[in-house]
Amino acid sequence: MDFNIEIEDMRKPLPDFSYEEALLKIRLAEDAWNNKDPKKIATAYSLDSKWRNRDSFVQGRDEIVEFLSSKWKKENDYRLIKELWAYQGNRIAVRYVYEWHDAQGNWFRSHGNENWEFNEKGLMTERHASINDVAIQEADRKFNWPSGRRPDDHPSLSELGL
Repeated sequence: MDFNIEIEDMRKPLPDFSYEEALLKIRLAEDAWNNKDPKKIATAYSLDSKWRNRDSFVQGRDEIVEFLSSKWKKENDYRLIKELWAYQGNRIAVRYVYEWHDAQGNWFRSHGNENWEFNEKGLMTERHASINDVAIQEADRKFNWPSGRRPDDHPSLSELGL
Protein backbone atom coordinates (compact mmCIF):
# COMPACT_ATOMS: atom_id res chain seq x y z
CA MET A 1 0.00 0.00 0.00
CA ASP A 2 1.37 3.40 -0.99
CA PHE A 3 0.64 6.37 1.27
CA ASN A 4 0.37 9.92 0.00
CA ILE A 5 2.36 11.87 2.55
CA GLU A 6 1.10 15.20 1.14
CA ILE A 7 -2.53 14.75 2.28
CA GLU A 8 -3.65 15.54 5.82
CA ASP A 9 -6.40 13.14 6.88
CA MET A 10 -8.09 13.13 10.25
CA ARG A 11 -6.42 10.72 12.69
CA LYS A 12 -8.68 9.59 15.55
CA PRO A 13 -8.82 9.81 18.46
CA LEU A 14 -9.02 13.60 18.43
CA PRO A 15 -8.12 16.02 21.22
CA ASP A 16 -9.05 16.82 23.92
CA PHE A 17 -8.05 13.29 24.92
CA SER A 18 -9.70 11.18 27.60
CA TYR A 19 -7.53 8.69 29.51
CA GLU A 20 -8.69 5.84 27.25
CA GLU A 21 -8.09 7.91 24.11
CA ALA A 22 -4.58 8.84 25.24
CA LEU A 23 -3.83 5.14 25.80
CA LEU A 24 -5.20 4.31 22.34
CA LYS A 25 -3.19 7.11 20.67
CA ILE A 26 -0.03 5.75 22.31
CA ARG A 27 -0.73 2.15 21.28
CA LEU A 28 -1.44 3.19 17.69
CA ALA A 29 1.89 5.04 17.59
CA GLU A 30 3.73 2.09 19.10
CA ASP A 31 2.18 -0.32 16.60
CA ALA A 32 3.10 1.92 13.67
CA TRP A 33 6.71 2.33 14.80
CA ASN A 34 7.06 -1.43 15.40
CA ASN A 35 5.91 -2.05 11.82
CA LYS A 36 8.67 0.31 10.60
CA ASP A 37 6.93 1.81 7.55
CA PRO A 38 8.22 5.42 7.41
CA LYS A 39 5.70 6.62 4.80
CA LYS A 40 2.74 5.25 6.76
CA ILE A 41 4.10 6.63 10.03
CA ALA A 42 4.59 10.09 8.51
CA THR A 43 0.85 10.36 7.78
CA ALA A 44 0.17 10.55 11.55
CA TYR A 45 2.04 13.87 11.66
CA SER A 46 0.95 17.26 10.32
CA LEU A 47 2.55 18.37 7.05
CA ASP A 48 4.68 20.89 8.97
CA SER A 49 5.30 18.74 12.07
CA LYS A 50 8.42 19.64 14.04
CA TRP A 51 10.58 17.08 15.82
CA ARG A 52 13.53 17.13 18.11
CA ASN A 53 14.95 13.64 18.36
CA ARG A 54 18.15 13.48 20.39
CA ASP A 55 20.32 16.05 18.58
CA SER A 56 18.36 15.98 15.31
CA PHE A 57 15.80 18.56 14.29
CA VAL A 58 13.28 17.41 11.69
CA GLN A 59 10.46 19.34 10.03
CA GLY A 60 7.78 18.05 7.70
CA ARG A 61 6.80 14.64 6.46
CA ASP A 62 9.57 14.27 3.86
CA GLU A 63 12.19 14.77 6.57
CA ILE A 64 10.31 12.38 8.89
CA VAL A 65 10.40 9.66 6.21
CA GLU A 66 14.11 10.29 5.61
CA PHE A 67 14.87 10.28 9.34
CA LEU A 68 12.99 7.04 10.05
CA SER A 69 14.40 5.27 6.97
CA SER A 70 17.92 6.11 8.16
CA LYS A 71 17.09 5.12 11.75
CA TRP A 72 16.00 1.61 10.82
CA LYS A 73 19.02 1.04 8.58
CA LYS A 74 21.11 1.44 11.74
CA GLU A 75 18.78 0.02 14.42
CA ASN A 76 18.21 -3.62 13.47
CA ASP A 77 15.55 -5.91 14.99
CA TYR A 78 13.91 -2.86 16.56
CA ARG A 79 11.21 -3.58 19.19
CA LEU A 80 9.42 -0.76 21.05
CA ILE A 81 7.09 -0.37 24.03
CA LYS A 82 5.47 2.99 24.88
CA GLU A 83 3.67 3.87 28.10
CA LEU A 84 1.53 6.83 29.15
CA TRP A 85 3.20 9.28 31.50
CA ALA A 86 0.70 12.17 31.44
CA TYR A 87 -1.91 13.82 29.23
CA GLN A 88 -3.99 16.98 29.13
CA GLY A 89 -6.04 18.52 26.35
CA ASN A 90 -4.13 18.09 23.09
CA ARG A 91 -0.86 16.94 24.69
CA ILE A 92 0.45 13.53 25.67
CA ALA A 93 3.71 12.63 27.41
CA VAL A 94 5.05 9.10 27.04
CA ARG A 95 8.00 7.13 28.24
CA TYR A 96 9.30 4.32 26.12
CA VAL A 97 11.99 1.72 25.75
CA TYR A 98 13.18 -0.02 22.62
CA GLU A 99 15.76 -2.71 21.94
CA TRP A 100 17.88 -3.02 18.82
CA HIS A 101 21.29 -4.10 17.57
CA ASP A 102 23.83 -2.50 15.29
CA ALA A 103 25.47 -4.05 12.21
CA GLN A 104 28.17 -5.62 14.40
CA GLY A 105 25.58 -7.42 16.55
CA ASN A 106 25.94 -5.16 19.61
CA TRP A 107 22.62 -4.91 21.47
CA PHE A 108 21.17 -1.78 23.07
CA ARG A 109 18.20 -0.80 25.16
CA SER A 110 17.18 2.79 24.49
CA HIS A 111 15.16 4.62 27.16
CA GLY A 112 13.26 7.74 26.20
CA ASN A 113 10.61 10.32 26.92
CA GLU A 114 8.48 12.10 24.34
CA ASN A 115 6.22 15.12 24.53
CA TRP A 116 3.55 15.22 21.85
CA GLU A 117 1.20 18.00 20.73
CA PHE A 118 -1.71 17.42 18.35
CA ASN A 119 -3.86 19.63 16.12
CA GLU A 120 -7.67 19.47 15.80
CA LYS A 121 -7.33 16.72 13.14
CA GLY A 122 -5.52 14.45 15.62
CA LEU A 123 -2.21 14.85 13.77
CA MET A 124 0.96 15.36 15.77
CA THR A 125 2.38 18.84 15.23
CA GLU A 126 5.29 18.59 17.66
CA ARG A 127 7.40 15.70 18.95
CA HIS A 128 10.21 16.27 21.44
CA ALA A 129 12.25 13.14 22.24
CA SER A 130 15.07 12.61 24.70
CA ILE A 131 16.76 9.21 24.52
CA ASN A 132 19.60 7.38 26.27
CA ASP A 133 21.18 4.16 24.98
CA VAL A 134 22.42 1.42 27.29
CA ALA A 135 24.50 -1.48 25.96
CA ILE A 136 23.03 -4.87 26.87
CA GLN A 137 23.87 -8.49 26.21
CA GLU A 138 21.61 -10.30 23.77
CA ALA A 139 20.70 -12.70 26.59
CA ASP A 140 19.35 -9.73 28.59
CA ARG A 141 16.77 -8.76 25.97
CA LYS A 142 13.19 -8.47 27.20
CA PHE A 143 11.44 -7.69 23.89
CA ASN A 144 11.48 -11.01 22.03
CA TRP A 145 8.23 -11.03 20.07
CA PRO A 146 8.32 -11.50 16.28
CA SER A 147 8.87 -8.36 14.21
CA GLY A 148 5.79 -6.14 14.10
CA ARG A 149 3.06 -5.36 16.63
CA ARG A 150 3.74 -6.16 20.29
CA PRO A 151 1.39 -8.95 21.45
CA ASP A 152 -1.43 -7.75 23.70
CA ASP A 153 -0.35 -10.11 26.48
CA HIS A 154 3.29 -8.91 26.50
CA PRO A 155 4.22 -7.17 29.78
CA SER A 156 4.27 -3.37 29.90
CA LEU A 157 7.34 -1.32 30.80
CA SER A 158 6.12 -1.04 34.38
CA GLU A 159 5.49 -4.79 34.59
CA LEU A 160 9.03 -5.42 33.26
CA GLY A 161 10.53 -3.06 35.83
CA LEU A 162 11.75 -0.72 33.11
